[in-house]
Amino acid sequence: MDEYLSDNEQVERLRSWWRDNGWFLLGGVALGALGLFGYNQYNAYQNRRAEEAAALYQTLKQATGEQNAVQATEVLARLRSEYPSSAYTPQAGLLVASSLLVAAPERAVEELRYVMDDTKSDPELAMIARLRLARVLAYREQYDEALKLLDVRDPGKFAGRINEVKGDIQAGLGHVDEARAAYLAAMVADGSELLDRNFLQMKLNDLPGGGATAAPETTAPASGAPAEAAPAGSALPTPPAAGEGA
Repeated sequence: MDEYLSDNEQVERLRSWWRDNGWFLLGGVALGALGLFGYNQYNAYQNRRAEEAAALYQTLKQATGEQNAVQATEVLARLRSEYPSSAYTPQAGLLVASSLLVAAPERAVEELRYVMDDTKSDPELAMIARLRLARVLAYREQYDEALKLLDVRDPGKFAGRINEVKGDIQAGLGHVDEARAAYLAAMVADGSELLDRNFLQMKLNDLPGGGATAAPETTAPASGAPAEAAPAGSALPTPPAAGEGA
């Protein structure tokens, strides 16, 4: 029936509605504006922290390149205390560990164990730390601890790499049958396409008795060995190079 109301009656009805509901409307608009402002401020804060963490990581990278262990350790401690959830922080731990392998292997073990245990948001990076730690432990002749570390219930696409490292350790211990079994398992495990099949076959052939069991075929050999692969001709696994990335 609004079409039958006079202009004055319609204006009065609008004023009445505004008196009853205007504050709620203004409050909703204000809350929306505040929410948008807060969201933008939060994003700006997160971006600023990410940039700060990235700058610290570059400082740490330069320090490790210059073999400045003191500065690298200080920057890593700052990353862990001020930016614990940044993706740069566990990467920094791996970098420092690599730089300490020769001069301070005990510290390298500590750093790798820290990254392995503390990195909850990136399981793959934690697994990389586990593989490197196993190699360092084996290099230090802590074979039982290294093999125990590789006893992972569900390694997923890291199964191939884990079996390869197990084979390296068993070969170094002189356990020929166990090494052969591990290398063959690596060739058919999940993630085997990430491995260098020719390198694995060479390891099999280098075992006493050679590759007595034929290596299973795969669809396509990988173009290169993964970061955790041991160098050719090495019986025992060796720790990764100082500047090796994750």
